[in-house]
Amino acid sequence: MKDGEEKLVLKNGRITRRDFMAATAASAAFTIVPRHVLGGSGQTPPSEKLNLAGIGVGGQGGTDLQELSSQNIIALCDVDEQRAADTFSRYPQAKKYRDFRVMLEKEKDIDAVVVATPDHVHAIASVTAMKMGKHVYCEKPLTRTVYESRVVAQTAREEKVATQMGNQGMAFEGNRLINEWIADGAIGPVREVHVWSDRPSHNGQLFWAQGIDRPKEIPAVPKTLDWDLWLGPAPLRPYHPAYVPFTWRGWWDFGSGGLGDMGIHNIAPVFSALKLTAPTSVHASSTLFNQETLPLACTVHYDFPARGDMPPVTMHWYDGGIIAARPPELEDMRELPREDGLIFVGDKGKMLVLGWGGRSPRLIPETKMKSYKLPAKTLPRSIGHHQEWIEACKGGGPGRSNFDFAGPLTEAVLLGTVCVRMGGKKLIWDSANMKVTNLPEANDFLHYEYREGWNL
Repeated sequence: MKDGEEKLVLKNGRITRRDFMAATAASAAFTIVPRHVLGGSGQTPPSEKLNLAGIGVGGQGGTDLQELSSQNIIALCDVDEQRAADTFSRYPQAKKYRDFRVMLEKEKDIDAVVVATPDHVHAIASVTAMKMGKHVYCEKPLTRTVYESRVVAQTAREEKVATQMGNQGMAFEGNRLINEWIADGAIGPVREVHVWSDRPSHNGQLFWAQGIDRPKEIPAVPKTLDWDLWLGPAPLRPYHPAYVPFTWRGWWDFGSGGLGDMGIHNIAPVFSALKLTAPTSVHASSTLFNQETLPLACTVHYDFPARGDMPPVTMHWYDGGIIAARPPELEDMRELPREDGLIFVGDKGKMLVLGWGGRSPRLIPETKMKSYKLPAKTLPRSIGHHQEWIEACKGGGPGRSNFDFAGPLTEAVLLGTVCVRMGGKKLIWDSANMKVTNLPEANDFLHYEYREGWNL
């Protein structure tokens, strides 16, 4: 069948290739064609490939597309031609765009999109694509504001599209072991968790600046960059290399600092294993900061209610070089990692998790780990974080970090940044009505007014 003929199921007056694929999958029980007839052994037949588009393809977006290169990458969009040059050259057959709205309108055969722009564009790009019936993979954090997270997750449910947030640690073996060991009662009921990352630095290298003022110089915008499109919905400001590329993470208007960057990775296994949703309250402390950038370091303390037979739990976040207190169960010769880590505190013991995203859990002390009889593996193992999404797009089960999981996780993380911005004052959170009840002015930071021409 020719590409132009892959349109058999009506939707909104036209027939889409995505719906054709879904209809074909539904009829497979009646017409079974051996896979070797459709394609070579061990390869995805062309008829089963998705037509993918990338929105923001310079940095992490280019890496995501490489993970998805088994599919048809038919369109690429980036506001910075120089930043995206390598990815553009890697897929010469793909149509090139600067404005994702134009791309989505013109490229009718797109099945799914990868959103890897700076955080402040995540929500608009994802919602625009989902409302057009596209599956969406969006990098973490899912959004820049609490309100956006709620809207993105709700839109995904309404449009019934396959989604995945780019916190790749959800596919780690360690992530599943944490779930299984806690469910097995390895450390008893968990009432306290400590989570940390050294961002905005890593191994002593500063990745982006925080705690600084807005630059006063106004240099010329590089010819390869469309600054207005880069700003998107964010408030207008002059271009400066202090914002791009990547250094935008420390600015309130564009990112959410170490908590938004690595908190999503490192808190995800806590949310998963302890079945967390929304906190009831948050309070924080930090180094000095201003209304331009986040502080260099902060601690955020979340209170979560009981869930079923699980007791209430307090979670403590640390960044900027601050880490949890050394647990007495840890042997003197073993170091507590400064980069990324987790400590689950249970009634019957503690679990130390080394590395980002829940990579390597161990009961402490090591004698307890060695004597622990490992439980049966009750959770399905990952076929790969990106591959999970591909299979979900083709009618398989949801990815482990689909937006029903990623939305509440991102809301909680970003509520922590709102608390920091309010000077660390305790916030009482009414999740059902999405508002802070004891400090009304904090609600102003749950979202902001988009620039004219941008709508969620």
